Amino acid sequence: MLFSHASIILALASLIDAAPYTQEEKRTLGWAPDHSSSYYDWASREGHNWRGRGSAATHRDPVAGQCDLASVSLPQAPKPLPPPSEGMKLYHVAVGRGTQNYTCDLSNSTAVPVAAGAVASLFNVTCLSANSPTLLNKLPNIALELPVPKSNDATSPIYQDLSGHHYFTDSTTAYFNLDTTLTSYGAGGFKKINSTAAPEDACVGQNGKGYGAVPWLKLSAKTTDDCVFQEIFRINTAGGVAPDTCRGQKDEFQIEYSAEYWFYEPGSA
Repeated sequence: MLFSHASIILALASLIDAAPYTQEEKRTLGWAPDHSSSYYDWASREGHNWRGRGSAATHRDPVAGQCDLASVSLPQAPKPLPPPSEGMKLYHVAVGRGTQNYTCDLSNSTAVPVAAGAVASLFNVTCLSANSPTLLNKLPNIALELPVPKSNDATSPIYQDLSGHHYFTDSTTAYFNLDTTLTSYGAGGFKKINSTAAPEDACVGQNGKGYGAVPWLKLSAKTTDDCVFQEIFRINTAGGVAPDTCRGQKDEFQIEYSAEYWFYEPGSA
C-alpha cells in the first residue's frame, strides 16, 4: 500500500508499536517504559553485524518501480553535504521516528551527555520524494509531534508501509534493517563520513521546545559485500539534541527525533 495524502497523518499516529518486536525487544530498544537494558544488547543477542544481506537481484523496493526517481534531487542543508558518490542512484526513502539515546556520568557534577546511538522505525515514503517533495519535507516535523502509541496494532495503515528499523550494534555502527516480515529491501551496518548542521529554522523538539535538531549526515556502508544500498543520507531532521549538561538527567535518557533517510545503491541513475 502506498502512502496517500489523505492517510499520511492518520497513519503516522501508529508509528512505533506497529514494529514487529516482542515486548522484551522493545524494552531493550528503548520503546518500553523500562530503559534499563543496554542499547546494544538486543542486536548482539540476535547476531546482527555490520555486514549487509541479500543482493540487488533479490532485494527490491516495489514502490520505487511505481514512480520515477531518476529526476529526484537530494535536499541540501545551507552548508551542503557531499553528494551521492558517482554511480549511485536513489533506491529508497523513509521517514524515521524514534529517539536519540544518551548516557550521563552522574558521579561527575560537570558531566555532559554522551551519545549512545539511536533507535527508530522507518516508514516508506519513496514515491513522495518524486511526487510530493514539499509534503515529504514537512513529514519529520509532523511525525515528531505525534504521540508514540501505547498498544501494538498490526492492522494500522502505517504497518503496511513499514520499511524496517534503525539501531546501533556498537558505538560506531548504525545498522539499518530493511528486511522485515513485510519487506525485503536489504540490511547493513554504516559509518558516518560527513555531517552538517541542520538549518536554523529546523524543528528543535516536540511542541517547539527542545535543544535543537540533530545534524544531517552522510553514511557509508562498512562493507561493499552483499549490501544492496551503499550510502545513506539523514536529512530534514527534527529534534534529537541533548541538553548541554547532565544536570537533572538520568544515567540513560532519550530525546525524541524524526528525520528522512535517503538510501542509495550502485547503478546508473
